[in-house]
Amino acid sequence: MQDLQALYQSKRGTPDELAQFVKSGDVCASDIALSNSAEIYEAIGRRIQAGDLHNVTQHTMLDTAPYPFYRPEFAEEYHGVSWFSQGPARSAVGAGRADVMPAFYRNFPRIFREDVKADVFIGVVSPMDRHGYFSTGCSGSVSEAILSGAKTILLEVNPQMPRALTAPQIHISQVTALWERDAPLFTLPPVEIDETSTQIGGYIAEEIPDGATIQLGVGTIPDAVGMALRSKHHLGIHTEMLTDSMIELLECGAADNSCKPIHRGKTVAAFAVGSRKMYDYIDDNPAVEIRVVDYVNDPAVICQHPNFVSVNAGLQVDFYGQVCAESFGYRHYSGTGGQTDYAQGAVRSEGGKSFIAFPSTAKGGEVSRIVPFLTPGAQVSTSKNDVDNIVTEFGVARLRGRTLSQRTKALIAIAHPKFREELTFAAKKQNIII
Repeated sequence: MQDLQALYQSKRGTPDELAQFVKSGDVCASDIALSNSAEIYEAIGRRIQAGDLHNVTQHTMLDTAPYPFYRPEFAEEYHGVSWFSQGPARSAVGAGRADVMPAFYRNFPRIFREDVKADVFIGVVSPMDRHGYFSTGCSGSVSEAILSGAKTILLEVNPQMPRALTAPQIHISQVTALWERDAPLFTLPPVEIDETSTQIGGYIAEEIPDGATIQLGVGTIPDAVGMALRSKHHLGIHTEMLTDSMIELLECGAADNSCKPIHRGKTVAAFAVGSRKMYDYIDDNPAVEIRVVDYVNDPAVICQHPNFVSVNAGLQVDFYGQVCAESFGYRHYSGTGGQTDYAQGAVRSEGGKSFIAFPSTAKGGEVSRIVPFLTPGAQVSTSKNDVDNIVTEFGVARLRGRTLSQRTKALIAIAHPKFREELTFAAKKQNIII
């Protein structure tokens, strides 16, 4: 124990001292959401501003702050690459100051092992245990893959990061340097569920039988689904992102993971972000497994759960069933994430279903999200061959196993009534409805 503590103390430093281990030309990478260390990033930025560090690249996912590599003053020397964007990353990509990595979430680890090969791992971890190990906590997704090739490992040790028992572990002997910070983790504000989301959530909940295993995406509609499932029994949870609505299902008894054929009795996720209450629930909890995403999001693993139900969001769908969930035309918005992973895995499950859900209109009701053809430049997140069910506040359109003409009629039926006539006209003009 004394040797481990001595080794630990020898590697302590400040963010500015940790930044000294980064070299010009280095490729740095962090895992998703809570793994991002703003203070280490800022320290690297200070070295760049001082002129003693050049051409550094930082790969991140689901950014939670306006990090320096997304700011205009760093555009020439500190390069951000977003693998799943929000907020500042969207703006930076749109302005040409940052790049994006197109990929299925399940393939992120392989890309890090075979293509990106980061020089530096930067992460936020829970405190070292008595055996000398740090847990990557709420982010199990790609840490292991980045660590496998990184020559430099820089850690922010935060006692507020939950110790997730199955998340990737880092031994103190592997660590290049660390600094300690006791500060609140990023949390998501409570979601206000509107009437439209409640309506959509109710439609989907009706399709979910007792004993099903579920994956819920991010946002108001998936949360509304979670709330509508409180009266169900023996649900299982196998999901890329663990959310507060899932914790509520566990606490109220609707979910107990008792019917899952694998990881029975366990909630499985690739990462978690939400409230402090959720982080406390994860901490040292053997019933919560935070695991690597190439396992969690593998369709071959997902489909082993009978009656698997996947719920994700979209921005637009065309008559063929092509779903765009990551851009507004040419304008970058987010990323594919695990939507396709679960769309494919769910429909391979015995009795499984996949739902892509969204309000029928956008821009205050002025634009239909159901369109004859995707907006030019729109990125296809779920292909016409993988799509299963589309849901709006007007119902469920079942597309799997249906012809183009049948799909078009089903989609028009759940479009906002004020757009149905023009959608029908467009379909007839293209000789789609027969």
